[in-house]
Parts: sequence; structure tokens; C-alpha cells
Amino acid sequence: MAKYLLLIYGDERIWESMSEREQKEVEAGHAAFTAAAGDAVLAGHELLPTTTARTLRGNANGRPTPTDGPFIEAKEALGGYYVVEAPDLDAAVALAARLPEVAVGHSGVEIRPVNEPV
Repeated sequence: MAKYLLLIYGDERIWESMSEREQKEVEAGHAAFTAAAGDAVLAGHELLPTTTARTLRGNANGRPTPTDGPFIEAKEALGGYYVVEAPDLDAAVALAARLPEVAVGHSGVEIRPVNEPV
């Protein structure tokens, strides 16, 4: 079985403007996803907003310089992830299709194979 990272992106402004009921529906969708995926889910977490992020970049002296915020300013931000096991990429895509974010226009899920050391 291979490992895949499911990266969940979305517009933070839309998430923040959702009612409590709408947020609970998304949470219920994630609970349904993890129940359906079972042991295939190895890890997963929701991330705090990008306003809590700090980015390190090397400067001309080779020293890291911290800046507030995400690495890149973008409309969509990484909001969470799952690490899953699946027999192949098609199976990982089918699993990711169960996430609630793929059913709305302001979100998406990127599926990336994990390169495991030999």
C-alpha cells in the first residue's frame, strides 16, 4: 500500500463567513469521510487560519528570516490534510472524492503521493 497526502484547500473568507450550522455540516462530512475510510486514514488535522502562520525564508547571509503569514499570498489557503494509504493513485482519488470540500466551488483537494524512503 502506498501513502498519499490529501491537501484540502479553500477560501478562508468563505469558511469564516459560514454559519455555525454550515460549519457543522462540513465537520459531519469529515466524520463521514473518516468513518468510510477506516484504517486507510493514518493522520489528519484541520489547520488554524493563515493569519497564525509564520514563514521562514533564507536571506543573503544564509540566515532564515521569519515573516508573518503563509508562504504565498493566494485566494485559496491550505486548511487541512489527511495522510491515507491506498493501493494506487486512482484509489486515493476515489477516497478523496468523499471529502465535503470537493462538492463546493470554493474548495478543492490535491492528492499527492508520498515518497517514502526505501
